[in-house]
Amino acid sequence: MKWPISILIILFVGITATPNAQFINASKSPNKKRILCTTSGIGLTGAGSLVGLYNVWYSKEGLGKFHTFNDCSNWMQMDKTGHLFTSYMLGQFTGDLYKWSGVSPKKSAIIGASIGFTYQTTLEIFDGLSPEWGFSWCDIAANSAGTAIYLGQELFLKEPLFKLKFSTHPTQYAQYRPGILGSNLAERILKDYNGQTYWLTFSPGRFLSSAKFPKWLCLSLGYSIDQKLKADNDFFEINQNGSIYQFNAKRELVFSLDIDLSKIPVKSPWAKAILKQLNYLKIPFPALIISDKKVSSSWLYF
Repeated sequence: MKWPISILIILFVGITATPNAQFINASKSPNKKRILCTTSGIGLTGAGSLVGLYNVWYSKEGLGKFHTFNDCSNWMQMDKTGHLFTSYMLGQFTGDLYKWSGVSPKKSAIIGASIGFTYQTTLEIFDGLSPEWGFSWCDIAANSAGTAIYLGQELFLKEPLFKLKFSTHPTQYAQYRPGILGSNLAERILKDYNGQTYWLTFSPGRFLSSAKFPKWLCLSLGYSIDQKLKADNDFFEINQNGSIYQFNAKRELVFSLDIDLSKIPVKSPWAKAILKQLNYLKIPFPALIISDKKVSSSWLYF
């Protein structure tokens, strides 16, 4: 699970941007300095992250002969959903940088989608050379789907209809397998799929002619899992301190509300820019949860 590294890259680039209004506003025509800065920044950040990932993930085992690995059924496809989300997010973020540089929206979308997909594919090739992992065609399919969701909406719609988002909350399961699900809070946020939810968000205001319905108010459909402690097995049993614990994994569909932060009516250009980057995160709201043919609720679902 390496997609969170990409999120950290995006947040770093977004946070280090200056809040100067003139700087934040997109150029109305191609700006060579901005294009050069954007391309160089993306290139250096991407290369640096690959070096960092090699040192963190691959250096211990080293790289060997290229091979494939069928992990399509692992983690009830939560990791694949993460790949989809990251490809979408990388495409949109880099595409927005080129729009800011004055490149046309169509070209920016194509460039952004290409960069996001290429970056994810490079990571997959590393996996293929790693004895511990392997090249996964299912990962490539998920990356392609995320790229297609971003690019298709940018090319064929005046405004994106659907947006992908992410939320997470701590669970009790990491204590039973800390090496896999995380030994501290930061690791658990990134590794414990049981606490992660990926959302498909849209605003009914896009379909209603009434101006009274706010376009920033959205409906969200989320996907998550519960009691999943082993990648390739839905049942897991552990003997801990003389007690036996059994877990039966299950999928969850979550229905909730959300706020499209990019539609919040703020005048400040830098505030708009910040809200747009925070828009990758789902706002906590009450939710209905369907799991194992049962319906439950949460007063505030993270």
